[in-house]
Amino acid sequence: MQLGMIGLGRMGGNIVRRLMKHGHSTVVYDKDPKAVAALAADGAAGASTLEDFVDKLERPRTAWVMLPAGKITEATIDALSKLMQAGDVIIDGGNTFWQDDVRRGKALKERGIHYVDVGTSGGVWGIDRGYCMMIGGDKAVVDRLDPIFAALAPGSGDIPRTGGREGRDPRIERGYIHAGPVGAGHFVKMVHNGIEYGLMQAYAEGFDILKNANIDALPPEHRFDFDLADIAEAWRRGSVIPSGRWTVNAAIDEAVPAEVLTAALFARFRSRKQHTFAEKILSAMRDGFGGHKEPQQHPGPAVQNAPDIVKPKVGRS
Repeated sequence: MQLGMIGLGRMGGNIVRRLMKHGHSTVVYDKDPKAVAALAADGAAGASTLEDFVDKLERPRTAWVMLPAGKITEATIDALSKLMQAGDVIIDGGNTFWQDDVRRGKALKERGIHYVDVGTSGGVWGIDRGYCMMIGGDKAVVDRLDPIFAALAPGSGDIPRTGGREGRDPRIERGYIHAGPVGAGHFVKMVHNGIEYGLMQAYAEGFDILKNANIDALPPEHRFDFDLADIAEAWRRGSVIPSGRWTVNAAIDEAVPAEVLTAALFARFRSRKQHTFAEKILSAMRDGFGGHKEPQQHPGPAVQNAPDIVKPKVGRS
């Protein structure tokens, strides 16, 4: 299958290379001629202008825009849409705000051009590991482009299958999902990014507590001189981080700001009495992350409608 790629940075360029590795043909364009030449040397068809790019695509054309969200993506899609025809597809694989997708999709649909938003996660490692994709768009269009998405996806790997998923879309277990109509892909990716930022902040706060475990304000017998690099290396081998109460106490003793960790602890306290959907997820995760069982009065991991969350596997992000 053929795909055109506009924007040949690390993500865009590696997506092209992964597609070619899987036997797909590509047309590439970037404002930097050197980036185009580098991929042309690897087997892509290089384009010198946007018009040349569109001319080299076979109808129905599929053009993937992989540029920073904002004005440059907006201008590129606008210019591209004026060169494309009914039945063609424009994919935005950047971090666009989902409401912009909805607006663009509506405008392009009036001209018969399909719009697909693809929240793409994988970073610089995606060329080898694959890309987790969260896709929004019309089902018929997404299904037609499935060979592209399948080639880019991580695949099922060696992670055990989750029980009870018989009859569900098999793409999901291969690391990509058709999340819904236009805008749904970037909405899911938006939440994905929010979770990621929270995780990074929690790790940052935790390591700050470890680093300050040897400050003069602590009693000598309560001080520890930790090797943070060694701790991080041990944790990345598959640790389970079970409880937060004592961690927050240590942060207080060391006068270390730990907003995320503290908020998480108080959310745990609240969840013992209130049963929001988010708290049901937390309950399920406590069982999945180390087999911690909730008190009897809490709905626990078996509560109806709580998602099935499996234990994390080492070596898979």
